[in-house]
Amino acid sequence: MTGLPLLIRVLRDPHAVRALDGAGWDLLLRQADAANLDAYLLVLLEDAGLLDTVPAAPRAHLEWTRVGAAGHAQAARYEVRQIGRALEGLGLPLILLKGAAYAMAGLDAGRGRLFSDIDILVPKARLPEVEAALMMHGWITTHHDAYDQRYYRQWMHELPPMQHARRGNSIDVHHAILPETAPVRPDPDKLRAAARPIAGEPQLATLSPADMVLHSAVHLFFDGEFDKGLRDLVDLHRLLGQFGAEPGFWDALPARARELELGRPLFYALRYCPRLLGTVVPPAVQAAVVSDGPNPALLWLMDRLFGRALLPLHASCDDVLSSPARFALYVRGNWLRMPPLLLAQHLFHKAFITKHNESQAA
Repeated sequence: MTGLPLLIRVLRDPHAVRALDGAGWDLLLRQADAANLDAYLLVLLEDAGLLDTVPAAPRAHLEWTRVGAAGHAQAARYEVRQIGRALEGLGLPLILLKGAAYAMAGLDAGRGRLFSDIDILVPKARLPEVEAALMMHGWITTHHDAYDQRYYRQWMHELPPMQHARRGNSIDVHHAILPETAPVRPDPDKLRAAARPIAGEPQLATLSPADMVLHSAVHLFFDGEFDKGLRDLVDLHRLLGQFGAEPGFWDALPARARELELGRPLFYALRYCPRLLGTVVPPAVQAAVVSDGPNPALLWLMDRLFGRALLPLHASCDDVLSSPARFALYVRGNWLRMPPLLLAQHLFHKAFITKHNESQAA
């Protein structure tokens, strides 16, 4: 595994840090920072009993990430409480997604996991009530352009992002996990019906374990931006590691993916987590998702694209094909969000009309 970037070698085997000199630690911390994984690196080394072997300078850096992560967790919990209060009169469970769900449910994936906004899932028919309740409690839209409002409300799977006017914290209100215009539409009713309450938090819920994994896979492999690609792959690695120990999880996962039309992103998750991070996936489950993968020629191409885009976004991890690979996946991500004609109209509007309007307003 010497061909992998240093950070990934350490993620696979934390004891690899024992061989690092000063330059090695400097490179490791820079790669971890670029991947938004420095707080997780602290968790990893602490769990492995290696923190006392870390030299003073990198140890001080890691301890600062502990302070930042603790403050982040406290702020996130406070914000979730405020969102809950804003929506408590609507009679809806507060279903949390992604980082907020991992943190509030006390999952391993939430330890050292930083996130910039709170994501929630509500029924599409209740969006006006949810938006009004949030506005009454200080959240405002961050997108004032008429086209952007139409883009989110007509085509996407969420309201335009909102931000609290005083605290500055952001919330994304989803009614689905993929855009209305995407080629596959996992049924949101099924996701909400299988959601599980968080122990000790009667008003809060998360997606079921299988759905949480599938949403994480969709978020990574349907997206077009990979600046946090490795962080998201680590999420999948940690979710699979924790839920994989629960009886029945592996047996149900492939069938649930097909039920939600998410066989392809699960195939990619179960291909690249073991390849890059050493995730243990039962051979029978790997065999069960083979038919959901692409044809051999496309798989050859995707291996080369994802094999570059999922590395830390740091110069030490790039080769001459890294930028073209990220651009190709950016185009692919947009292609998966909208049909070609609508995508062309959208890109034309953003490239020319939005920029013209912004220059006139400046």
